[in-house]
Amino acid sequence: MTDTNPFDHSDIDDVIHGRLRLGVMAYLSTVSPAIFGELRDKVGATDGNLSTHLRKLEEAGYVDLEKLFVGRKPQTRIHLTEAGRKAWLAWLDRMQSLMKAAE
Repeated sequence: MTDTNPFDHSDIDDVIHGRLRLGVMAYLSTVSPAIFGELRDKVGATDGNLSTHLRKLEEAGYVDLEKLFVGRKPQTRIHLTEAGRKAWLAWLDRMQSLMKAAE
């Protein structure tokens, strides 16, 4: 039986761990879907910066973007996927384990 190192950081999801993506995932875990402008304001990002980070989350399968029109205005809704929710919960568990080990 091998002892696991409680300080091993190799299994931390780098896609989520980036600061802006972390904020996006945290917000989407409570409000999904979120409208692009609402999410941008909540995480304090620019349109371009948020778009770049959403693309990384989308490529990982953590979010889905839905583009539609409301009235005559375009609207993008961001949905947290089931894979995204699982990854988010795994990230939270890993952070809790690291904090517990550091106590």
